[in-house]
Amino acid sequence: MCPLLAQSTDGDEDDDLAPDRAAAEVIDTMALNLPKLVFPPVLEFASISCQNTNPKYREASVTALGVISEGCSLLMKDRLEPVLHVVLMALRDAEQVVRGAASFALGQFAEHLQPEITSQYQSVLPCILNALEDASDEVKEKSYYALAAFCDNMGEEILPFLDPLMNKLLSALQSSSRNLQETCMSAIGSVATAAEQAFMPFAERVLELMKAFMVLTRDDDLRSRARATELVGIVAMTVGKAGVEPILAPYIEAAISGFGLDYSELREYTHGFFSNMAEILGDEFVKYLPHVVPLAFSSCNLDDGSAVDIDDSDEENMGAVGGVSSDDEAHDEPRVRNISIRTGVLDEKAAATQALGLFALHTKSAYAPYLEESLRIMIKHSAYFHEDVRLQAVIGLKHILTAAQAVFQSHNDGPAKAKELLGTVMNIYVKAMNEDDDKEVVAQVCTDIADIVKECRYAAVEPYMPQIVDSTLQLLQEQSACQQIESDNEDDEDDAEHDEILMDAVSDLLPAFAKAMGSHFAPIFAKLFDALMKFSKASRPPQDRTMVVATLAEVAQNMGAPISAYVDRVMPLVIKELLSSEATNRRNAAFCVGELCKNGGEPTLRFYGDILRGLYPLFGESEPDDAVRDNAAGAIARMIMVHPEAIPLNQVLPVFLKVLPLKEDHEESLAVYGCVCTLVLSSNPQIIASVPDLVRVFAEVAISPDETPEVKAHIGRAFSHLLSLYGQQMQPILSNLSTAHANALASLSPRS
Repeated sequence: MCPLLAQSTDGDEDDDLAPDRAAAEVIDTMALNLPKLVFPPVLEFASISCQNTNPKYREASVTALGVISEGCSLLMKDRLEPVLHVVLMALRDAEQVVRGAASFALGQFAEHLQPEITSQYQSVLPCILNALEDASDEVKEKSYYALAAFCDNMGEEILPFLDPLMNKLLSALQSSSRNLQETCMSAIGSVATAAEQAFMPFAERVLELMKAFMVLTRDDDLRSRARATELVGIVAMTVGKAGVEPILAPYIEAAISGFGLDYSELREYTHGFFSNMAEILGDEFVKYLPHVVPLAFSSCNLDDGSAVDIDDSDEENMGAVGGVSSDDEAHDEPRVRNISIRTGVLDEKAAATQALGLFALHTKSAYAPYLEESLRIMIKHSAYFHEDVRLQAVIGLKHILTAAQAVFQSHNDGPAKAKELLGTVMNIYVKAMNEDDDKEVVAQVCTDIADIVKECRYAAVEPYMPQIVDSTLQLLQEQSACQQIESDNEDDEDDAEHDEILMDAVSDLLPAFAKAMGSHFAPIFAKLFDALMKFSKASRPPQDRTMVVATLAEVAQNMGAPISAYVDRVMPLVIKELLSSEATNRRNAAFCVGELCKNGGEPTLRFYGDILRGLYPLFGESEPDDAVRDNAAGAIARMIMVHPEAIPLNQVLPVFLKVLPLKEDHEESLAVYGCVCTLVLSSNPQIIASVPDLVRVFAEVAISPDETPEVKAHIGRAFSHLLSLYGQQMQPILSNLSTAHANALASLSPRS
């Protein structure tokens, strides 16, 4: 197949039967389904062909890598260096077709090889910037596409490139073809999102340029108008309410008038624009509701334009839209041969559904007049045939619930109405957990249920708990509808790859239940425990094991004492994870041992020696990650607080104090500084021996903008205690502090 990528016919370049197009499709399909078998031969082909004298083969070498990047993403992330070597070399090729294919491949990498590809920005971004100067419009366009996709996943690391990037984008925006302008707008949106406040100097100019695009009315120009509308929303979100509120009115008017042009993509992007406006303006958006809500309703109620062909003939239109199922609702009906959906309408419906949810969320009680119709749409769309619309509907239901609670507060029958609505939403959610075949929809439902359980009183959700727990167990056992599609052909359960996002969302339900129920969660946890622990087997990938460890940590934290029954079974796993090569795994393991020791009682004591040996390397120079070190400090603090007699303080405290103050994870502050202050206030002889270190740490905490008043108050009391013990003897230590540190510390201590 790979050499076929180098064959092209001279006919119509959109011909799906051209050998290169057909081969690309086969390779893509194989990569998605058999990645381990596809990646090695494709990389070998690319590494050899990139040096072929025939440019068609050099083009094929990078096309092949671009095509497999979705299916083989995990394998490619591990071999990014040789892959990038081929593509960045091709980006400098003398032949335009090779450079074009290389920029296409980079765009694919930016989409599918995250976050690893972004960490290579220092070698990749300059090459893309160079390619933006290419003599060929086609290479330019693909490079802008690559740039947009690449910037989409960047954060502050984009800042050194901001000026040259924006200068190129703004000049291209004013002097290029419509196609290129649209790609530029997409790239500017990505840059704005990545640069955040640093984008401010460019915002006014971008918004000014968009005015001209937002009043275009020729059919050929409406795509550009749609992109411009989207971009104004993104820039406004970046700049914030204060920066844009005074100038928004003409943009909102232009967006509303765009609905008269009957162009589905423009309506889709405009719904997204209004969603952004609602988020930025909050209460100030209420005045626009009478104008924009009916527009969203009309998009939601559009006819899909589905043409369903139930003819038995196999001859006609066999492949109009591959892979759209008939939802298997009627097994005895004639087999649906061909469904063609106007995909523009589908995207528009998804955007309008999302908009209604966000209008409700951000305008709360003012949304009352639209609540009933919005709820009807959300319920209908939660059973829609396409997952994009279902996803927005399940998110929207949660927002409707939030708005309804604000609306019902002023009603006499409010509690009864709120209870009824919660029942409607919960029943839809439980049905989706069991029956929806899309993992992203089910993951979102799990996230929403976890939020509802945290936000509502437990009594409100208690009636639904048995069903939710049963559905959670099914998901942990990988037996729900959305998990059947891939796992039907898997023989070995340990090799069955599950979707990380889905299982993270499912595992987040357990801490949410524990937080709501406290120690009463114990019998439910007993029911779910074995299914959860299946993900901790050595044969599972590291992200599965750390998911289990993070879940155990938060369950221990919120369920309390009943976790002691599990200590013997889970502690060996958690101690082993302290040695993981992955920083996230070490961080979660450090947090988990602390919570297990804090809540696990006597059974944890026999592990203290092993835990201390496991934690020790995390305090040393060899640990590159500050958050890991902070969590290790949190673990030691919790261990000292529950069993100080089991810790050799004379050995542990110097190592512990040396890594303070905390650098990154300030959620550990209360545990860490609470422990230090308790030791000081009890005049523990081991900690009193470290007064110079203590003063240094206290001064750093006092001056830190990241620490809470509560933490600083603890520090103030402990510092006052030191002063009462040592008085003038403290002077030499204090005189070593900078004026700013000394003043910050003095402000916390009434005695100083």
